[in-house]
Amino acid sequence: MKPGKHAYLIILFVIFLLLLFSSYSSFTCFQSLRGIESQLDEYDKDFKSLASLISGLYYDDYGGVLHAKGRATGFFHVEKIGDVWWIINPEGNVFLSKGVNAINFQGDYSPALGYSPYNRALLRKYGNSETWARATVTRLREYGFNTIGAWSSEELFTQGMPYTIILNVAARAGAEWVSGRVTDFFSEDFERIANEVAEEICATRRDDPYLLGYFTDNELRWSPDWRSSKHLFDDYIALEKDAPGKRALVQYLESKYGSIRELNAKWGMNFNSFEDILDTYTLPPSSLIDPDRLGFLEVVSRRYFQVCHDAIRRHDPNHMILGCRFAFRPPDEVLKGCIGYIDVISMNNYGLEPPVEDLREMHNLTGLPIMITEFSFKAMDSGLPNTRGAGSPLATQKDRAERFEKYVSKLLSEPYIVGYHWFQYADQPAQGRFDGENSNFGLVNIEDEPWTILVTRATVVNLKAELIHARSVEKSNPP
Repeated sequence: MKPGKHAYLIILFVIFLLLLFSSYSSFTCFQSLRGIESQLDEYDKDFKSLASLISGLYYDDYGGVLHAKGRATGFFHVEKIGDVWWIINPEGNVFLSKGVNAINFQGDYSPALGYSPYNRALLRKYGNSETWARATVTRLREYGFNTIGAWSSEELFTQGMPYTIILNVAARAGAEWVSGRVTDFFSEDFERIANEVAEEICATRRDDPYLLGYFTDNELRWSPDWRSSKHLFDDYIALEKDAPGKRALVQYLESKYGSIRELNAKWGMNFNSFEDILDTYTLPPSSLIDPDRLGFLEVVSRRYFQVCHDAIRRHDPNHMILGCRFAFRPPDEVLKGCIGYIDVISMNNYGLEPPVEDLREMHNLTGLPIMITEFSFKAMDSGLPNTRGAGSPLATQKDRAERFEKYVSKLLSEPYIVGYHWFQYADQPAQGRFDGENSNFGLVNIEDEPWTILVTRATVVNLKAELIHARSVEKSNPP
C-alpha cells in the first residue's frame, strides 16, 4: 500500500507524541525528529516501512514508549502518572497493552471436519510451530501490537514479546465458563488446586520480564446470565450440608441477623435455627431474599480472589494479577470482593462501542485500572457464516476497520484504561469450532492471509494509542 495522507499523518502523530512525552524526562525531542527526517529517504515510501520506522524510533523492545518514564522494577506493573493510568514495563517506560487473543498454532479444531483447517494451512506454509512463531510475532509488531493475549501458543512466549497466561484456577476445580457451572470456593480442594496451579505455572515464570501477568479464569458466572437464571447464593444453598461453601453461607446469615427470629421476619420463613438452613436446598426466588443473595456474593467474590491471589503470590511475587476476565460488568458486590487482590480489572465486551459508563463506575468503585480483554467485529464479506459467536456481523471489512478505530479511540480516551486485546488472531472455521462459533473474528483468514483493510487501520490506531490515552484527562475534563 502506497503512502497516502494517512501514512504521513502517522509521522505527524509521532511528532506530537514525542513532544507530549518529553515532559516526563530529559529526552530531546528535536534529536528524534531529525532522526526521522534523516532516515525517511532510506526507506521505501510505503506504509509498512513507515510504520516500521516509527516503531523502531519510538518504542523499546517491550513495546513501551521510549523516555516516557515510571518506576523501573524489572517487571510490569501499573502506575498513575498525573491523572492517567499506565502499565509500566520492566525498563520503566509507559506501556499500553495492545494485544491479540488466541494466537494459536493449533487453530480452532472443527468437529465437523475432524481437523483444524488453520493448522493445516500453517503446516503447509511454515512447516513447524517455531518458524510460525517467529513470523507471527514479526507480523504482530508490524501491526503495532505488543502483547500476546490469552489462549496463545507457548512457542510465542520466547519471541521477545510481552505475553499473558490464563491460569484457569476455578476451571481446574470444576467450574466451567461455557455452561456457567460453579464450584465451592470455600473448600480445601479449591485452595489446594489454586496452589498446585500456581506452583506448576507461576513458580517457573516468576523471573521472566516478558510476562505481563496472569488471568485467574475466564468469564466465570457471578450472577444470572445467559447460562443460568440462578444467583450464586442459590447454587451454594444447593450444596450438601457439610460443604464448606454452604457453611460459609449460613455463617454469613448468622453474622448478619444475629438471631433466627430476625431472619424469619425478614424472609417470611419459620426456621427453628440457622442449622436448619443446612438442610434446606432451595429457596423461593423472593425479592425479600435478594439483598442477602447480593451480600453473600461479596463474600464469595472475596474468597475466590483472595485464594487465587495468595496462591499466586506464594510462588510469584513479581507479576501482575489481571483478574478473571468478566463477561460483562458484574454486580458491585463482586467488584468490592476483588479489591486488594488484583492489579487490573479485565472485562470482555462485544459491543459496537465500549461500555464507557459501566467502565467508569467500575473504576470509581474499585480505584483499579481496567483492560478490555476481548473485543471484536466480524463482517459478512468474509464468506463465513457468522451465525455463532458474540456480536452482530457488519457488512464489510471496511466497516470492521472503522469500528476498530472508533472503539479503541473511545476506550483510550478514558484515563483508567491500560489496554485492549482483540479476539482473535485467525478466523474460525466455517464449519464451526468446538462450541459452534464460525465467525470472521480474525486479523488473518483461515489461510493465514491478513485482512488488509483491518490490519492497516489497526496499525494506524495502535501507533497513535499513547497519544490518545495521554490526552484522556483533557477529554474527560474539558475546560
